[in-house]
Amino acid sequence: MGMQRELQTRRRRRLRYQLRQKGNGRPRLSVFRSSKNIYAQVIDDMAGKTLVAASTLDAAAKEKIKTGADINAARIVGKLIAERAKKAGLGQVVFDRGSYIYHGRVKALAEAAREGGLSF
Repeated sequence: MGMQRELQTRRRRRLRYQLRQKGNGRPRLSVFRSSKNIYAQVIDDMAGKTLVAASTLDAAAKEKIKTGADINAARIVGKLIAERAKKAGLGQVVFDRGSYIYHGRVKALAEAAREGGLSF
């Protein structure tokens, strides 16, 4: 494992530990960002299950975007995940930015999810 990867894993672990401490068992809105796409899922860590998911690969998002790698795409995924979470009866989540800084696409997704009615 390269040094970069090692540090990434460490950041992700550190953040998730903090979320467990402060989250009071709320489901976790986890974000994964690749060079071409962005993905979001709401995970119930007690059960180890993904409750809802959305990404730039979804048919619902695909028709609205040119590329999955920009802020616009991240906003659409944020709205989508909020819609689906609300449909599943989830209003309260904790935001898991993984090893990414809260900036750019990750921030855009979070803000859109908040606008869509998710509270975190």
